[in-house]
Amino acid sequence: MAIFLILAPYGVYAFLMLVTSAVFSLLAASAICLATIAIDVARGRSVKILAAGSAIVFAAIGLYLALIDPALGTLSIKLSVDIGIFLISLGSMLVRHPFTLQYALESVPAETAAMPGFLRANYIITAAWTAAALLMAAANLVLLYVPGLPLWSSLAVAFAARNSAIYFTKWYPEYRQIKYGTPARALPDAR
Repeated sequence: MAIFLILAPYGVYAFLMLVTSAVFSLLAASAICLATIAIDVARGRSVKILAAGSAIVFAAIGLYLALIDPALGTLSIKLSVDIGIFLISLGSMLVRHPFTLQYALESVPAETAAMPGFLRANYIITAAWTAAALLMAAANLVLLYVPGLPLWSSLAVAFAARNSAIYFTKWYPEYRQIKYGTPARALPDAR
């Protein structure tokens, strides 16, 4: 269930982009990210790289639209968000703290977190999310430069990439458990 809370800002953003202005959609998503940060802080948990970074990405693009270029197209906005999420995910790995590690450390016992392969599993799962963000950005980039393609093609890629990352996040720790006897959860269980 927690994975759906983690993804809530993105779902709200995507839905609101269909029914209201882009500025409102982006700022609402940023507000939801800030609310998840506040909930984590109130519960004594760490501020998550993904939530903080996403709040900044959504707010920055929303403010850019409101103050500088209100005529920016929907595909450009979606591409900007996807690139922002890609950079957060990739950046977390480059600074040697994959974003999934924060969620994993809060959802597994200390003995599990200390096991060999735990950090590597988090890198692998974060890499899956990074690849999903890259695929979504690529689909939007292709739509931007090949305007004859139907919009649903980008939506299909985004849906498949996101759902594949969710599935992989659930499957990979179970696979590691069976293969190595090492529990290696990265994100809270999606059940």
